[in-house]
Amino acid sequence: MKPTNIKNPEYFHKVVDCQYACPAHTPVPEYIRLIAAQRYTDAYMINWYSNVFPGVLGRTCDRPCEPACRRVRVEEQPVAICRLKRVAADNKDDITARLPLIPKEKNGKRIALIGAGPASLTVARDLAPLGYIIDVYDNQFAGGGMMRSQIPSFRLPIGVLDEEVNYILNMGINATFNVQVDSLKDILDKDYDAVFVGTGAPRGKGLNLPGLEDARDHVFLGIDWLASVAFEHTDRIGERVLVLGGGNTAMDCCRTSMRMGGKDVRIVVRSPFEDMKASPWEKEDAMAEGIPFYNNHVPKEFVIEKGKLKGMLFEKVEAHYDDKGNRSLVPTGEDLVFMEADDVLMAIGQENSFPWIERDLGIEFDKWDMPVVDKTTFQSTNPKVFFGGDSAFGPENIITAVAHGHQAAISINLLCQDKSVGKRPPPMTNLASQKMGVHEWSYDNAVAPDPRYPVPHAPLKKLLKDRKLEVELGFDTATGYKEAERCLNCDVQTVFDEVRCIECDACVDICPTDCITFTVNGPQKELRTRLTAPAHNLSQDLYVSAELPTARVMVKDEDVCLHCGLCAERCPTGAWDMQKFLYNVSGTLV
Repeated sequence: MKPTNIKNPEYFHKVVDCQYACPAHTPVPEYIRLIAAQRYTDAYMINWYSNVFPGVLGRTCDRPCEPACRRVRVEEQPVAICRLKRVAADNKDDITARLPLIPKEKNGKRIALIGAGPASLTVARDLAPLGYIIDVYDNQFAGGGMMRSQIPSFRLPIGVLDEEVNYILNMGINATFNVQVDSLKDILDKDYDAVFVGTGAPRGKGLNLPGLEDARDHVFLGIDWLASVAFEHTDRIGERVLVLGGGNTAMDCCRTSMRMGGKDVRIVVRSPFEDMKASPWEKEDAMAEGIPFYNNHVPKEFVIEKGKLKGMLFEKVEAHYDDKGNRSLVPTGEDLVFMEADDVLMAIGQENSFPWIERDLGIEFDKWDMPVVDKTTFQSTNPKVFFGGDSAFGPENIITAVAHGHQAAISINLLCQDKSVGKRPPPMTNLASQKMGVHEWSYDNAVAPDPRYPVPHAPLKKLLKDRKLEVELGFDTATGYKEAERCLNCDVQTVFDEVRCIECDACVDICPTDCITFTVNGPQKELRTRLTAPAHNLSQDLYVSAELPTARVMVKDEDVCLHCGLCAERCPTGAWDMQKFLYNVSGTLV
């Protein structure tokens, strides 16, 4: 193997598993250390520049960072990265003075944003400080998009959402609410320099089953019903409610139903429990509120008696998997199962809808009627029109929409400067030693067993009486500190200097995970089998040194390193050093 090029910014970026897994590449360990130091405002601002909505995401993020967390190497549960973000948001000071200055004199370029969800608001946040004139159009009465219409208040209080949306709208954004854009041509005719489409995936999927026509007054699409509740157009539901679907929207529907008068509320889903698309914590919260799950039940028919919905019939199935893991649902042959229902909520998926985009504007659509969008630049086949969030590639989540918004803003800024949108700016990185003494580092490097701390909840009896009462109370500062201390600081890298190494193997002896080996070089596949602890995880790289005087090389398995610094403390010559690696994705804001 060739010596590892640690000057490649992507090498150590990949080692910081949580940041690498985050679509917006938030510097997670950096802000967690600030929380431990009670520097909550600083921690919040690191989040704000990266993921734009720390208070919102600290409550609602899908947490792609947590399954990647290095703490899972030594314990069952990852660091509560998402809920620590909320600790920073809940305990920050007034950040107004720390927000970017907005130029009074504009640069003359006009940008239209269609939709005021997380992707569009990110574009606005990134471009407004550069002097762009930003016009936002949205069919809701306020900004936030699906964060406002589809996330219940018991998960995301309106005050938290309003605060972070207004940070952006107060940057001189020209927001036009309660307006439905029904023609992209009309927007383009206003001579904008660029248009960003961030209208989400607004159409819920339904099931056209026998009996639907007679039951229609009591059958609702999940996302439409949640929006109706959020905007207070709906204030009740029947006592017996069937929620069809196994995703996060289904979890929100059933939990909201419990707060709207439902007494026998059930989740009915065709897949096994383990295959449900809902996040594990969303399923746990629903079960904690006493909501039963009926898995492996396929809806077949709405049962109507005397013109009124009485319930539904379901076919029981078993999941069978082939050698490739493909699933098929096979009927068990048992009698159909009848479940009573006053109302049915269908939360089986969402899809995009672009009837308002004329097909003669130079925007190519694929066979699924989705716009053809470049996955790096987010530019459509019309150079002036960009897509992001759920509008670009279908339903995802808030943090992915934010990441899209950042990249689209870079593209729009390049376009307006007559530069190639394909030439992306490199990330901004820094690598700095954390040494404070011979055997002392500027971070807490102790590694010890430390189970994850649970987030306290409000009393269930109170929760079910008030749909706006937030379920999670969040960590207090003392627990937040203890949870922050579980972080293994995987952004503090072990950097090896071949010139200083005397090949005493002291680092090998002291390493608690046997991740360091001195051996003869060889092809990667073969070399991985000869390490002190064989390196089987091919998704993680090997750190390989140049050849040493004994014709051996140092090989370190990045997968199992705990970043404890013991190798650097033990080394008699300082060949190992602990250096903090800071990686910031380039954007329009620095």
